[in-house]
Amino acid sequence: MKRRDFFKNTALTAIGAALLSPFETLARKSYRFSDNTSSAKNIIFMVSDGMSTGTLNMANLLLQRKEGRQSNWLALYEESRVSRALMDTASASSLITDSAAASSSWGGGKRVNNGSLNVNADGSFNKPILQKFKAAGKAVGCVTTVPITHATPAGFCINSDKRSDQPGIALMYHDLRFDVMMGGGTEFFSAEKRSDKQDLFKKYRSSGFSVLNNRDDLFNLAGNDNQPVIGVFHEDGLPYALDRSNSKTLVSATPSLAEMTKAAIERMKNNPKGFVLQVEGGKVDWAAHANDAGALIYDQIAFDDAIAEAIRFAEKDKETLVVITTDHGNANPGLFYGSKANENFDRIQHFKYTNDWILNRVNKTDSPASLVERIHFAQGYAITTEEAKQLLDHYQTRDGEGLYNPRKLPFKLLAQIQENHLSVGWGAMDHSADYVELAMFGPGSERLKPFVRNVELHNFLLETAGVPLS
Repeated sequence: MKRRDFFKNTALTAIGAALLSPFETLARKSYRFSDNTSSAKNIIFMVSDGMSTGTLNMANLLLQRKEGRQSNWLALYEESRVSRALMDTASASSLITDSAAASSSWGGGKRVNNGSLNVNADGSFNKPILQKFKAAGKAVGCVTTVPITHATPAGFCINSDKRSDQPGIALMYHDLRFDVMMGGGTEFFSAEKRSDKQDLFKKYRSSGFSVLNNRDDLFNLAGNDNQPVIGVFHEDGLPYALDRSNSKTLVSATPSLAEMTKAAIERMKNNPKGFVLQVEGGKVDWAAHANDAGALIYDQIAFDDAIAEAIRFAEKDKETLVVITTDHGNANPGLFYGSKANENFDRIQHFKYTNDWILNRVNKTDSPASLVERIHFAQGYAITTEEAKQLLDHYQTRDGEGLYNPRKLPFKLLAQIQENHLSVGWGAMDHSADYVELAMFGPGSERLKPFVRNVELHNFLLETAGVPLS
């Protein structure tokens, strides 16, 4: 072939590829895992939702400087105890996925449009993976720090073309009768908050479920009871880990992610055919959307505590694959250089409360001095009077940004002010297209290759557990 013909043909090929969906071109090569036959009886699939690499890094740095130790996740890397890969996270409709499409890629084995839960563009359904595992006789469940009806758990469980239909998802869970489902979202179960006035807590109880509404209920849950469990512990998401740790009321009322993870494992571990559990640190994502450094780092650490529970069980059990990952990056936070970077970052060690706690307690009639005092009490540094005035101005206009910000509070401005005090900066307030961390521990982990697409994990999980792909 002549050189000019080669370039001509290459150009035509490139044009042809460009006419395809850019997300289809990512999937043109079929990924092949190793033929190794190692299998797992149980799977614990752990998702720190919206975790950019900087989030993982900063949580580890804080633990190093505060407690003199690595995070559990990074310790697994340091000790070469896991297989590790990068994973791309695109959806069918965008290089930048939302949580519904991301979880559906794992849950249904196909990429769907953002906003959809295992529903293809033509309206057809992809059977969710927990339904497949349940049909194979395994115990199945999800635990999360956001509503149990939220996108990430739902992507493993149900089909819906609207991730926003959380009241409907709460009804679907009743009929599916999964073994353990725990998180927040009381408004989707209580008669007072549902538009149809159905009392789903009563409905679940009358159908033989163990219904849990507080931390004591969780601790009193018997491990050998065969009743399915629905635990709904708080309206909307559970409290941020940092705020919870500084409130005796919240600690006594709401469980941590690690506590829910341990309880779910104890509940399901005696199933003779094994279990599959999804664990989500959902409020990592919410904190990233709010550019809330304290909320982000301490919820990542709370997720890391749940990793410890999963690995502890898997080490003893010897038949459990633990998958540790995220569905996408979010906001790309990082610790940035400056003469006082170490000193600034160390302030986060002594935080009492999140930005969310601060801003939701401010009134438009508050004085600048009172806001300066509130921030100093919560986080240990003093903003200027002028900066306080700028924050208070937003309580007149209510024009704040961020996805989980119904009151339109000035999260972005506070994060910008904080950068001078924490040396933590942000790239945005939304999801990114970054490739993300994927780690595996236990039987089957040796089959992991260095780079995978999110959608390929569906078959990987089924194969590793010995469940037919059909």
